[in-house]
Amino acid sequence: MKLEKIGFYTLEDNRAKNADINSPLWRNELIITSRCNFNCPYCRGTDINGNKGDMSFDDIKNTINIWANDNLQNIRFSGGEPTLHPYIKDIIKYTKEKCKNIKHIAVSTNGYNNFELYKELIEIGVNDYSISLDACCSSIGDMMAGGIKGAWVKVVDNIKKLSEITYVTVGVVLTPENIDTINDIVEYAHNLGVADIRLITAAQWNDFEAFKKINIKEEILDSHPILKYRVNHFNIGRNVRGIKSEDFKKCGLILDDMIVKGKYHYPCVIKMREGCKPIGELNKNSRKDRYEYFKNHNCFTDEICKNNCLDVCIDYNNKYIKFQCEKSYLPKLDSTLFTSSEWASGQIADLGIECRYDCIIHPLNKQILQKYAIGWCYGENLMCRPKENQVAVMFKRDDKTFWFHLRNSEFFEVFVNY
Repeated sequence: MKLEKIGFYTLEDNRAKNADINSPLWRNELIITSRCNFNCPYCRGTDINGNKGDMSFDDIKNTINIWANDNLQNIRFSGGEPTLHPYIKDIIKYTKEKCKNIKHIAVSTNGYNNFELYKELIEIGVNDYSISLDACCSSIGDMMAGGIKGAWVKVVDNIKKLSEITYVTVGVVLTPENIDTINDIVEYAHNLGVADIRLITAAQWNDFEAFKKINIKEEILDSHPILKYRVNHFNIGRNVRGIKSEDFKKCGLILDDMIVKGKYHYPCVIKMREGCKPIGELNKNSRKDRYEYFKNHNCFTDEICKNNCLDVCIDYNNKYIKFQCEKSYLPKLDSTLFTSSEWASGQIADLGIECRYDCIIHPLNKQILQKYAIGWCYGENLMCRPKENQVAVMFKRDDKTFWFHLRNSEFFEVFVNY
């Protein structure tokens, strides 16, 4: 599946293929305030790492200047509630002026500010609003906002008006309070005219059994690619969150993606909101620091990443490592060579290696694999025993030719990063 089909405009196959610390910055997010006029029950807030209140305009400009020098493509302002920042208009104007190649200026908002402000921000540069919509009726909607009477009605009115003049997506956070009405929420959002609908579970509540209640009309799914992508996952038993053992265990997004709060940059917004330490202070060397983090960090042994990473990020990282496999020194072989008889001729144990990740990437075992390997093919291209996110590697030893599967990440460690 091409990443473009998922529906997130910052995710492309071309990005995954060329991502490194010298490529353009594809998507950066700036937390400009921790203040919010809502009190949503699932929200972690941003105060957990300090830097409470509003980020100063000078610090915001300094951040944007650094990003502009790296050819920033897309930026998102969030919080807290970013439209509460006293300099929000000046921030948008400065971004538009400084970042000459900017494609999208996005604002993540609860949608409760005055429509006139949202419209003015569009006129000076904003072309993407992400708005929370966690209910299809005022009683639950006001409760989800923290008990603010009339909040839901105002938010819904703003969503409808803004959807007529710019790109608007709504985020629906699934919790025990609203899961029984999820189908109604989606249909209601669809009828408001939004471009897409993002279903996501609250980090502290991830009951997959509840997703069986999702039953959305096909015509609605066909109108919203992100919604369809995620509902298709529910239908095949895949959760929104969580890295599996077969997934790539590093995060390629870190290379050309950045989240900044205060003076510091973090691995991602999820880790920041869950209280992780920053990678470091933002400066002109931050991308080098992020590359070191990328090389040394194992997402599968990090409990925050393992349990909370989103499906879309996981799919991107699996695509990233797939493209990295193309850099192998081994020749790529025709998939028809990987027959059932060749597969039955031998296995990894015949080389004296256990079929476990730590064993495969052990320096001595890597040497053995490199010695006898003669070529490879993507696992999903095989007629015999096709497998996603795996590589079929052909070996020749003592005039006997055989092949077996390695995960993309294992293949990378042995035959690319060696």
